[in-house]
Amino acid sequence: MSAQFNNIAIIGRHDDARVAEAIRELATHLAAKGVRLLAANSLLQDVPITRIDEPELCAAADLVIAVGGDGTMLYASRLARDSGTPILGINRGRLGFLADVTPDEMLASVDQVLAGKYARDTRLLLEARLIRKSGREKIAFALNDVVLQRRGTGRMVDFATHVDGQYVNTHSGDGLIVATPTGSTAYSLSCGGPIIEPQLSAVVIVPVCPHTLTDRPIVVPAEASVQVTLLERDDTKAEITVDGFSMGSIRPTDRLIISAYDKRITLIHPPDYDFYGILRSKLFWGRDNRRRDVRDS
Repeated sequence: MSAQFNNIAIIGRHDDARVAEAIRELATHLAAKGVRLLAANSLLQDVPITRIDEPELCAAADLVIAVGGDGTMLYASRLARDSGTPILGINRGRLGFLADVTPDEMLASVDQVLAGKYARDTRLLLEARLIRKSGREKIAFALNDVVLQRRGTGRMVDFATHVDGQYVNTHSGDGLIVATPTGSTAYSLSCGGPIIEPQLSAVVIVPVCPHTLTDRPIVVPAEASVQVTLLERDDTKAEITVDGFSMGSIRPTDRLIISAYDKRITLIHPPDYDFYGILRSKLFWGRDNRRRDVRDS
C-alpha cells in the first residue's frame, strides 16, 4: 500500500440508503487494510471510523473520499479548500461528471489509488466578492459557478459586465453564469455554454435566457477579473448563488467581482481516467436517437 494515504476521510449523505451502503462497504474494506478512517461526528453509521469535528476533517486526512453525486463533491471541495487535501469521488448520484468512480468499480479503484496508481488533476476555483456601497465585502468560493439570478419577480434583470475594467455588454434576461471549466458541464451547459476542457485556464460567461438572442456566451482568461453590476429598474430583485448556495441579494449600488482564487482543488482519478469518455457516456454521444422502440398507444 502507498504511504501517501494513511489517513482517509469519508464524506457522504448517510441518510441516503445507497450512499450509506457504499460507505459501510468502503469502511470495512479500508479498515481491513489498516487505513485510519476519519468521518464527521454527524455520520450516523456503526463503522470502524475515527470521529472528528467536520471543519478539521480534511486537514487531518491525506485523502478525502466523497460518496454521492457531484453535490457531495462540491461540498467536499469546500471542506478541502484550505487544506488542499485531494478528493476521490464515488458516484452514487446521477450524472457524476466529478464523482467518476462507479459503485461496481469502487473497491478496485480505491485499491489502485492506495497502490499509487492514479491520475492527479487540479481544478480552478473562483473567488466571488460582493462589495456593498458601504465598502463591506462578502466572499465565497466556487468550483462550479457564480450565478446572478432574478429573485421574487417575473421581471427580467438588467445588468452590465466588465472584464479587467473594460466594458463588455449590458444584458437583459434571467441572469448570468460565470463558470469554471469544471462548471462548464453544469448549469452553464444547460444554458448553451461551451464545454471547456478541465485543464484550460479559462472562464466562461453565459447569459441566462437573454432578451436579445445575439447576447452569447464568451470565454475569457481565468486570470481576468469579471465585474457584474445590477442596473436600477422598477421592481429589480436579484441574488447571487455560488455553487448552488445563496450568497445574498445584490443591489444596484453593489459590485460583484469574480476572479481566480490563488488555491486550487485537487481531484484523484483512477489511472484510466478519460474526460472525453465521460462526456460520451454522460451526454450519450454517438448514440443513434432515431432508433427507438415504438409502443402501441
